[in-house]
Amino acid sequence: MQPDPTELMKQINLQTPLVGIYDAPDISPFTPLVTPSVAKSACVFAFYKSWLQGKTLHLTEHNYGCGGCGHWLFGVTNGSHDDYITFLVDEEGLKSSHQLMDKWLDAITPYTPQYDNILIGPLRQNQYEYLKTVTFYVNPDQLSLLILGAHYNNAPDEPAPVLTPFGSGCGELLPLFSNLNIPQAIVGATDIAMRQYLPPEILAFTVTKPLFKQLCELDRKSFLYKPFWKNLKKARGL
Repeated sequence: MQPDPTELMKQINLQTPLVGIYDAPDISPFTPLVTPSVAKSACVFAFYKSWLQGKTLHLTEHNYGCGGCGHWLFGVTNGSHDDYITFLVDEEGLKSSHQLMDKWLDAITPYTPQYDNILIGPLRQNQYEYLKTVTFYVNPDQLSLLILGAHYNNAPDEPAPVLTPFGSGCGELLPLFSNLNIPQAIVGATDIAMRQYLPPEILAFTVTKPLFKQLCELDRKSFLYKPFWKNLKKARGL
């Protein structure tokens, strides 16, 4: 059963709907749907406003919006490996050398879908079994609270609960997690190629299902109900 984020969102003053990424066999429970134009490249995050309107982005290995998304969410190869490196290093300056970018690309495995459909949009409670990650679109104060929440149950000998990896915006939604079965988060929307589609004060905090559950279970013993947060809300006029 999907955890209920209602109280968490209330406590962190988040009105922006949560966005899930699904790998599902049936698209009908996700309507209304939007799709990229087959004839024109489109970033996943160009559909941010559609998500806020309750619409779900439908992607397939044949219609994925842009080459980066096709690679990271479907493992689709567009052009040669060397051309990709040249684009990322020489044209966009994202790594200091071809060799370093080559090592990074070799180290990260694209996501392999189980079904034909990747769907990105509002949470659908009856599709929880197909949910892969959940993304909070937040301001710095809300991000701070969620980072605290990720650390709340984490011991020093456990995997780091919050990551800030190098990668594309769509990569930060799913394939940059090495294990979806542990409570972990990625601070995302740090890819400057996609930030034009978000408000300037907004970052993404993408969590695995185990961490989503932990965040939704934060109770009155936690920092959400204690003086530090109350003082910050007062300072912000909330």
